Amino acid sequence: MADQPILVTGGAGFIGSNLVDALLAHGYAVRVLDNFSTGKRSNLREASALEVIEGDVADSAAVQRAVRGCRAVVHLAAVASVQASVDDPVGTHQSNLIGTLNLCEAMRAEGVRRVVFASSAAVYGNNGEGEAIDENTPKAPLTPYAADKLASEHYLDFYRRQHGLEPVVFRFFNVFGPRQDPSSPYSGVISIFTERAQKGLPIAVFGDGEQTRDFIYVGDLVMVLMQALEVERPEEGAVNVGLNRATSLNQLLDAIAEVLGGLPEVTRQAARSGDIRHSRANNARLLQRFRLPDPPTSMRDGLVKLLGL
Repeated sequence: MADQPILVTGGAGFIGSNLVDALLAHGYAVRVLDNFSTGKRSNLREASALEVIEGDVADSAAVQRAVRGCRAVVHLAAVASVQASVDDPVGTHQSNLIGTLNLCEAMRAEGVRRVVFASSAAVYGNNGEGEAIDENTPKAPLTPYAADKLASEHYLDFYRRQHGLEPVVFRFFNVFGPRQDPSSPYSGVISIFTERAQKGLPIAVFGDGEQTRDFIYVGDLVMVLMQALEVERPEEGAVNVGLNRATSLNQLLDAIAEVLGGLPEVTRQAARSGDIRHSRANNARLLQRFRLPDPPTSMRDGLVKLLGL
């Protein structure tokens, strides 16, 4: 069993590569499936216990090869750009939903049961805005990206009931940390702000900066993902992953200024239509089923790690 690898789809990406590092450090064998459309080979270190397969989750044959002989799967691969899903819903659907279905079929065929899936707070749409959103908040996906994530959850539940898969579904809120690509169209606001601050470039804030998000450091998330691989019998139902803390963009800028000793010019622009004003996770279910670091990584400490200071 110890020699059976953990498959990480999208393992060369921001979250995936941080997870791969942690798995290797804890003595796991790891197999990565990534098409390197956004993931980077440089995110993966050389290790005898690491196998890297270049392939796409939309390719059912590649997925079956990757799943064969694995102990469990962490399914992170996706086109994570909401705007890309709006511009090309058919193309992104191939990765974001067909990829999940391919994975479920491969796992059924190969007898692999445990799968940890990265869903998204986007499934809630604007519902629950201004309050801590719990997992029973009505789902209202506003984009093809969000619709595919929610549909993936339903498929995983079907395979649980019909074929004995053991899915652990996490709805990520705002994750930040090292290797988050600020040039990505779906990059977090933290990586964009910190890159511009380090380069002395003006930072644009849309609206008054009082919009809030629930930020969690990638290392804290990875700790939860690893627990999900080992829990004896996963409970049903998706789990929000956040800290139940609202941080405004203005507070974020203050924290960056504190760490870097100042900020370049901050410009205020008109608020973007459709932007969610407030997003915060009710994480009671997360804390009931899994452990976070005590205390969780603070915004300041996370920024120091992100900036390599």
